[in-house]
Amino acid sequence: MSKFRLAHLGLVLAALGFTAATPVIGLAPAYAAATLRPEVGTPLVAAQQLMKQGKNKDALLKLHELDKVSGKTPDENYLIERTRAGAAAAAGDNDAAAKAFEALLASGKLSPAERSQFSEGLVGIYMRSGDLNKANAAIDKLLKEKDDPKLRAYLLQNYYKQGNWTALENELHTAEKRGGLNEDQLGMLANVQLKKNDKAGYVHTIEKLAAGYPKARYWEDLLNRVQGKPNFSSRLSVDVYRLKFANGLMKKPSEYMEMAQLLLQSKAPAEAVKVIDKGFKAGALGTGPDAARHQRLKDLAEKTLAEQNKNAVTDEAEFTKIKDGDALAALGYGLVQSGQADKGLKIMETAIKSGTVKNVDEVKLHLGAAYAAAGKKQQAISTLKSVGGDNGAADLARYWVMAINKPMA
Repeated sequence: MSKFRLAHLGLVLAALGFTAATPVIGLAPAYAAATLRPEVGTPLVAAQQLMKQGKNKDALLKLHELDKVSGKTPDENYLIERTRAGAAAAAGDNDAAAKAFEALLASGKLSPAERSQFSEGLVGIYMRSGDLNKANAAIDKLLKEKDDPKLRAYLLQNYYKQGNWTALENELHTAEKRGGLNEDQLGMLANVQLKKNDKAGYVHTIEKLAAGYPKARYWEDLLNRVQGKPNFSSRLSVDVYRLKFANGLMKKPSEYMEMAQLLLQSKAPAEAVKVIDKGFKAGALGTGPDAARHQRLKDLAEKTLAEQNKNAVTDEAEFTKIKDGDALAALGYGLVQSGQADKGLKIMETAIKSGTVKNVDEVKLHLGAAYAAAGKKQQAISTLKSVGGDNGAADLARYWVMAINKPMA
């Protein structure tokens, strides 16, 4: 039996006051015999005795004899239906249980607390029987009286089973405004948006999952999708790799190799060395038929890093003289990655202020990542939040903020 079916049964048993062993439905045999007419009391007590023996179907047959008794008082009907509710629920006769619960709710004899319990019990019966429309109507009625997260969870589950995507999405958005969605509910919303081909909505929801519940599958989905956007700039491919690396998503030798090569092209040899070293340590590089190639790339990265450090001062002067803001920013980023954070950040800030940078948003993205690498969290977040544009830089900046605020474990 599924978790939800057990939960549905729990609603029913709670309404009836069941313990783990014996149904207690508030009607003692002595009380029944003393206050009811014999033609009602005798079969009723017999039905209860059968229930105590676990013979709930036989109890229902005995109660059926009472349907032929005419002139029953409201009290007699109430006690009959209360007994029938217990027997039917225990026997798994959902139709008989539903009718008994409905009769009890219509009797006017339940206390406010019992009425609430029996209303929830009726929801459980409808759900056990698969009558989700009636269950949803009953839940809606209860929710208008009092909010209940448990019942809202059943409503969401019912909408999902019915394939009622519009109602499910509306209820999820309402729940989100009320107090937010948990991971399961966000996952449900993402599934609905996929079924409706709402790509923008789906990505927005996956962002919330990655931000609040960082897991590899959410991050991989996001980073794969951002590269598929129509205006995504190929220049930012290295930045996608940076986020993969930061989140521990690098697995294949080809990923380490391609990222390192892109970093060398981007004038970030120190970062390339870090990536290659991590690849060797993880066993992804330095083994297999391409081990020699891996070593050559490692040697190249280390040589390039040494040259950058050696020529940094003259390169800075040259880039400043020719007003090449992009080259200046790349140099600054490379220096941050090589452990010269203060100097590198200052160079990057100067490059942006110079007005000679071709794509300011991309450089701001790199400055934000550089601040993060230097341990300057607040400056990183502030800078990343200022990144705009429609070429993917703003998306990646937003993802960096997510990764900084709640990194993957």
